[in-house]
Amino acid sequence: MALELRPNCEFCDRDLPPEAGDARICSYECTFCADCVETRLRNVCPNCGGGFVPRPIRPAHEWRPGVSRARQMPGTKRAALKYSADDIAAFMARVSGIPPAER
Repeated sequence: MALELRPNCEFCDRDLPPEAGDARICSYECTFCADCVETRLRNVCPNCGGGFVPRPIRPAHEWRPGVSRARQMPGTKRAALKYSADDIAAFMARVSGIPPAER
């Protein structure tokens, strides 16, 4: 199963095309831009509490049969956080001091 490659940052709604080198995901594929992860979220996913890693870039060219962006299309449904700014701030304060591997 391929990653969904969601098209935007869930926090600031910035476009994150499939080739974006600054897209970050958690283990549930929650997607944010590197700026939001580093400056606003302090490496804490506001949805699950996990940490972030760079999102892999799916090859545009079909180097192997059936494996490329043309064959496994990136997601098109935009996502948005369902939590308020106050709720996110409280959540970050509670868990940001705990290393991701210990959350």
